[in-house]
Amino acid sequence: MRITFLGGGNMANALIGGLVKTGFATADIAVIELGAQGRAKLRLVYGVRCYEAPTAAALDCDALLLSVKPQQMRDACESLPARLKQQLIISIAAGLRLSDISRWLGGYGKIVRAMPNTPALIGCGITGLCALPAVSMAERLGAERILQAVGSTLWVADEAQMDAVTAISGSGPAYVFLFIEALQQAAIDLNLTPAQARQLSIETVLGAAKLAVQSDEAAAVLRERVTSKGGTTEAALRTMEELGVRVGFIAGVLAANTRSRELGELLGKDS
Repeated sequence: MRITFLGGGNMANALIGGLVKTGFATADIAVIELGAQGRAKLRLVYGVRCYEAPTAAALDCDALLLSVKPQQMRDACESLPARLKQQLIISIAAGLRLSDISRWLGGYGKIVRAMPNTPALIGCGITGLCALPAVSMAERLGAERILQAVGSTLWVADEAQMDAVTAISGSGPAYVFLFIEALQQAAIDLNLTPAQARQLSIETVLGAAKLAVQSDEAAAVLRERVTSKGGTTEAALRTMEELGVRVGFIAGVLAANTRSRELGELLGKDS
């Protein structure tokens, strides 16, 4: 599979690194990147072909990944339609809807929308995917193969669910970092050193996540097993519930879902 990236930012770098590690030939990977410094870095680090513009040679590929910023996508797409043949288009731009990307590409139908998250930078991401009807099963598998180079994938049938994917896994790492940040601060308030606070907090979150992955039981059951009646955990959780931590957390995720939908509408508006 020959793959071209339109845009050479952080997520493109993560995907290229993952593809190379999983056995993709660097000769089959190309990047269209305006910045000379970015092109030089990509050539040096990964040995991939780099182009300054979407030339015929740059677009001679099986899959074209749109990895420019959402605000730049319309302009980037409008220069492509005459050069497209049967390439699979994969957009990893947050919030942009399939119908808008298709419109900007002159009605092109072979488009997959993907929502990766930042743990992809270390190969531990998860990507939500949805596609237009014109995308074949083989092309869906091709999209999976690319995105699974940096983690796992999850398909949704209804594109409206991509706003929820964005709110849960796209924004989710920030929620986890906030929890770690708060846990570290609590540890420091309890007179542990910053180094001790960091180690205890991060490794606790990592270990709990691994336990959840390896267990067939619900998170609620795992939580209950840690919570002895009249014990320290119960005291902590009761206080958190009284302060509305759970309610506030869920409300925050719902707000992210709403904002994702709003951004899709805003970015997709005609000029």
